[in-house]
Amino acid sequence: MHKLEYLWLDGCTPTQIRSKTKVVKDFGREGEQVPVWGFDGSSTQQAEGSDSDCVLKPVRVYPNPLDRDSSIVLCEVWNVDDTPHLTNTRRLLEETVADCDHDNNWPMDEWVGFEQEYTLFPKYGQKNDEIPFGWVDYEEPPPQGDYYCGRNAGEDIMKKHMNACIQAGISICGTNAEVMLGQWEYQIGAGGSIHMSDDLWVARWLMERICEHHDLSVSLHPKPIKGDWNGAGCHTNFSTKKMREEGGYRYIINACEKLSHKHQEHIEVYGEDNDQRLTGLHETCSITEFRFGVSDRGASIRIPWQVEKESKGYLEDRRPSSNCDPYVVSQKLIQTICQ
Repeated sequence: MHKLEYLWLDGCTPTQIRSKTKVVKDFGREGEQVPVWGFDGSSTQQAEGSDSDCVLKPVRVYPNPLDRDSSIVLCEVWNVDDTPHLTNTRRLLEETVADCDHDNNWPMDEWVGFEQEYTLFPKYGQKNDEIPFGWVDYEEPPPQGDYYCGRNAGEDIMKKHMNACIQAGISICGTNAEVMLGQWEYQIGAGGSIHMSDDLWVARWLMERICEHHDLSVSLHPKPIKGDWNGAGCHTNFSTKKMREEGGYRYIINACEKLSHKHQEHIEVYGEDNDQRLTGLHETCSITEFRFGVSDRGASIRIPWQVEKESKGYLEDRRPSSNCDPYVVSQKLIQTICQ
């Protein structure tokens, strides 16, 4: 017997990941060998009770590092008439990638990488569950400054999550303590936008499960604590094949200029409550302003100094919120830059 943990994105705002378990006798690791399943969409804000059936179509299978007799099955949500559900942002990204490749008559070979910031809290319902993990020992913790890549609260959780991602085959490439006490970051990618977005959603699910096992919860709110503290983002690194080739710097600058004309359109889909984070303080650019610059962490788009020096590479979009949908962020970047 083998357990299959089906994962899918719901219709909530911000988008949450849901899961349920199916026990099967026979199992193969390829997506097409995993049974199609379903769920009650009226309980996930994806259907009305009078017509509530939604379909789960498997698209990726991962080994489950938290249960040796289990696999993680990432799914797309479809309607019963075999059309993609309105909330199926993965399928929209696939279509956008295909359209851009066709329109340009060459594969853009887009790469993305995500820098997922998060904040640890005590488990819901516990004492002090509104105070970040590690803060309870202080009336007010020492000001931020010592925590980034230093001593922070939650290192054990960070290491367990990193190891779980590696065991699951997720493209995690690093992790570090962040600026606020109880705040951390891990990096996914770089690689193709669909696979990296898949990996980020599964990595988020793994983090939730690991925190539950340790009586903690994880927050992806972009400003979990008001005051003189950094918020939490999901900085997104983006490049095309032309950007990564010799002389690609001109394509990076061109991309930044294109993004400047679509700033508000991007902000509208870059996550919930992002106005609380993008204030122009704490290493952000104001939500009403757009600018780009080399090594500028107060810009909307940062160009790393190595990229300018080598005249090729990638750009970092610093605007996406920690609770963003990576499929949507990737799709919007491709639409603006490559179409």
